[in-house]
Amino acid sequence: MKVFLIGSNGQIGKHIVKLLQDSNQHTLKAMVRSEEQANALRKSGVDAIVANLEGSVDELAEAMQGSDAVIFSAGSGGKTGPDKTLLVDLDGAVKSMEAAEKVGANRYVMVSAFRAFDRESWKDSPIKPYMVAKHYADRILTESNLNYTIFGPGRLLNEPGIGKVQAGNDIDKGSIPREDVARAVVQSLDMEHTFKKTIGLMSGESTIEEAFKSL
Repeated sequence: MKVFLIGSNGQIGKHIVKLLQDSNQHTLKAMVRSEEQANALRKSGVDAIVANLEGSVDELAEAMQGSDAVIFSAGSGGKTGPDKTLLVDLDGAVKSMEAAEKVGANRYVMVSAFRAFDRESWKDSPIKPYMVAKHYADRILTESNLNYTIFGPGRLLNEPGIGKVQAGNDIDKGSIPREDVARAVVQSLDMEHTFKKTIGLMSGESTIEEAFKSL
């Protein structure tokens, strides 16, 4: 599968890049925001392209051309304001969905937030604008023609992954290493148990494959 990764320079994205580089099943085209980032990836053998989520759908589609699948792991970041949250996490995400449909990249995996679909769970959240953006981006994805999977991980950790998770929407909020989120995203690409589903994701006792098969 030819995978187009949005958010390749992010903390989860960097793990996804490495996993796809090592994959025998998938090839990677990594989208970044600057030539400096692209050149750094190219030096490590990654096919990288510069594009911007604040650009047009046509520009994103041109960058995405030839891809079979899209992974969205981008974010405006905690140091920006609600304006960038709106432009990147909501509008940028939706434009990437429109571009994916335009080029026929039917498989789409979204890294979202835990229970973004449930307004009551984040009505008092200090990051409410971000949760609102994720809520509506995810909703638009579920209403699209794309074969989607939406992951809602819990509190993200930078410690090494353990490869053991719990998955589903009836689990309590906990934490999970970013590396394990990346592993789940990559494994989900061609795993039918994850198709057309929104999946909460935390550290647990099951392998990723076992957790997905129980969905």
